[in-house]
Amino acid sequence: MSIPAAYTAVIVIWSTTPLAIQWSAQGAGFSFAVAARMLIGLAVCLLVVGATRTALPLDAAARRLYAASGLSLCVSMLLTYWGALHIPSGLISVIFGLSPLLTGVFAALWLGERTLTPQRISGLVIALGGLWLIFGQPWPGDADARLGTAAVLGGMAVQALGLVWVKRLNVGASALATTTGSLGVAVPLFVLVWLVADAGAFPAGIKARAGWAIVYLGVLGSVVGFTLYYYMIRRLDAGRVALITLVTPVSALLLGQAFNAETIPLAGWAGIALIGVGLVLYEWRALGQLRRHAAG
Repeated sequence: MSIPAAYTAVIVIWSTTPLAIQWSAQGAGFSFAVAARMLIGLAVCLLVVGATRTALPLDAAARRLYAASGLSLCVSMLLTYWGALHIPSGLISVIFGLSPLLTGVFAALWLGERTLTPQRISGLVIALGGLWLIFGQPWPGDADARLGTAAVLGGMAVQALGLVWVKRLNVGASALATTTGSLGVAVPLFVLVWLVADAGAFPAGIKARAGWAIVYLGVLGSVVGFTLYYYMIRRLDAGRVALITLVTPVSALLLGQAFNAETIPLAGWAGIALIGVGLVLYEWRALGQLRRHAAG
């Protein structure tokens, strides 16, 4: 696949993922929806690994990698899927847009990376101010919106911590092998949660929209999106990759309004704008690389 096609595909997948998560969780229950999605993703990964004869390392270092990635994936997705039942889908994308900021904080604390410059700290503070505004809003439609926001924020934090954990392990497995091994660890945990939360009962009268959303997330959200993202990381400068986290929250918000009749309070939009400003400041150096590349 060409780089422009991969770039466009990742933006489309990441923009539609929050809405698909909400549709699948509302139609099938959050524990079944996430377990079914990840089971489909694991099946697709195993098929691709077999078809391409991709090496799947199983040494001690690789097993630690799969465990770290799989555990963080499980906790992150469970929190996100539950939270998606209570907040607008576009807000999920906005919260996950904060992931680069929190990843930078964890990397500075855990890996000793000196990435928190004064400008980046300013961006982080502004983004946190925007998040504070969002928490203070009476979001329409659900009395548990604040708890849902907190759950999705927790899911994002666990995902960011997992990324730093994986980087700390520094195992040279391929993106496909890492995704497959991580799902191999996470899927039994998702199934266990489903058995405990819903006694292993299949949802009655699941709607076609929820079923298709689960399949979409299992194939595109869990496999194609991450594979293309790792593909781009290896071939593009940081500025172009950083643009994805700036574009997808806006597109996800527009999709939520167009297809899910979501409304956001005016002060909520102010909080989202502050998060956007904070992200731009945080990624300013990477975006500068993009501007210089375009000028050249």
